[in-house]
Amino acid sequence: MASANFVHLHVHTQYSLLDGAIRIDPLLKRAASYHMISVAITDHGTMYGAIEFYKKAYKAGIKPIIGCELYVAHRSRFDKTPGDKGGLFHLVVLAKNMDGYRNLCKLVTAAHLEGFYYKPRVDREILSDCSKGLIALSGCLNGEIPRLIQANRMDKAVEVAKTYGAMFGEGNFYLEVQKNGIQAQETVNKALREISTSLSIPLVSTNECHYLDPEDPRAHDVLLCIQTGKTVHETKRLKFQTDQLYFKSPDEMKSSFGDVPGALKNSIKIAEKCNLKLDFDELHLPRFVAPENQNNEKFLKSLVAQ
Repeated sequence: MASANFVHLHVHTQYSLLDGAIRIDPLLKRAASYHMISVAITDHGTMYGAIEFYKKAYKAGIKPIIGCELYVAHRSRFDKTPGDKGGLFHLVVLAKNMDGYRNLCKLVTAAHLEGFYYKPRVDREILSDCSKGLIALSGCLNGEIPRLIQANRMDKAVEVAKTYGAMFGEGNFYLEVQKNGIQAQETVNKALREISTSLSIPLVSTNECHYLDPEDPRAHDVLLCIQTGKTVHETKRLKFQTDQLYFKSPDEMKSSFGDVPGALKNSIKIAEKCNLKLDFDELHLPRFVAPENQNNEKFLKSLVAQ
């Protein structure tokens, strides 16, 4: 059986807490049933499932891609005022290699220790510092470029696309197109195709999977209600405006993206670029240097004796 001609690069597992409803074992089983060569996980702001996913994927004969959908602050990650609470931009990043994995760890760590304000946040400064070894996708409708398009700020969207293209380097930044039944998405897709043509930034198709099966939107909606402290009967609450965010088959994706087949092929190209190898056979302990050139053993004893 030939390998599938599509790879899911935007997937939220159970580790996107109260937002993702995909468990890792069923995810890998489904990917294998679709003959996918690879699959990514891109949980919101975290890497909680990275090692479990990595080990289980290789055991299942599927190449794992470790990623994250980062929250990007409007200004600095250090700004923590009421105006910085909401409206964060989403950006998907994937580790190509060990450099990328280390930088992804740095980004997620800084997001929690330095940028946390309701959600773990990074900013462009640290993204630029930690861009080596990473591939970035422009994200869903809450990505910076899609949001600018929806606000009819096309010139600014082009400028931001140039910025991210330069930040991650040629071949490492992609404009993410989706087919999810949301009218705004069609408007965004059209504009993204124009930007892709004008700037020679490639498109890639994703489905932003939040649940495994087409029958799961109701269960996922309950998760959102728990997250936001609402009930399913309330109308003024966070609610996804589509029932299409499931783990679609390659044939379904091909049917949806027949007008942009290159975007499907680019999912395979990205998967081929991501070849992270993690070593679990050696201990990698941090090197500690005691203050004022003290002997480490004596310094430890002095701490214990206090």
